[in-house]
Amino acid sequence: MSEKMKVKERTAINVAAKALSRVFRPSYYPLVGFIILLTCTYLSLLPWAMRLGLLLLVALLTLFVPFLGVEAYRRMRHLTRQELLLRNNRLVPYILHIICYGVLLHFLNSIHAPTFMGGIVVISLLVQSVCTVINLWWKISMHSAGVGAIMGALVTYAAVFNFNPVWWLCLSILVSGLVNSSRMFLRQHTLWQVLGGTVVGFVCGLIGLIL
Repeated sequence: MSEKMKVKERTAINVAAKALSRVFRPSYYPLVGFIILLTCTYLSLLPWAMRLGLLLLVALLTLFVPFLGVEAYRRMRHLTRQELLLRNNRLVPYILHIICYGVLLHFLNSIHAPTFMGGIVVISLLVQSVCTVINLWWKISMHSAGVGAIMGALVTYAAVFNFNPVWWLCLSILVSGLVNSSRMFLRQHTLWQVLGGTVVGFVCGLIGLIL
């Protein structure tokens, strides 16, 4: 293979890796989980206005408010987006996410939402909290933890709703492999960091609904 072909191949892989990292950001998972619950369970019987309002609130507290808070923090510290990815600069963004998720969980409890609905937020809170503590000493992949949490949550929700999760687990494992590979290719994490993130996420996904 010529040098030019190698460069093109590496560029294509780099673009694909960046796309995977953006599409499978952990912050998207709570909203996706709520969309699935509100369309594929008995919660789909709720009025559409109520479901839309709940989804907007979830999007606000898991995506927009944390993004604005992190962006404000970055500008105050005069950090580039690349510098924000460094372990020493990630503590405040993690705390902002945890606070927003905590507010969302409090709201769900106040309206007596079903336990399995709050479980999505609890799982996300666990992943954020555990990874934040670990990152004080050792960098761990939040992307890997997010996908790992999906696998753990699938096992738990399969028991709650009595369905066979094998095919969904196979898909999740495939996605996990792609995401973990992309994080290593982009040199954001090492093999042990993505494996550690996957294990942490899986355990959090298993026990999140129980808590």
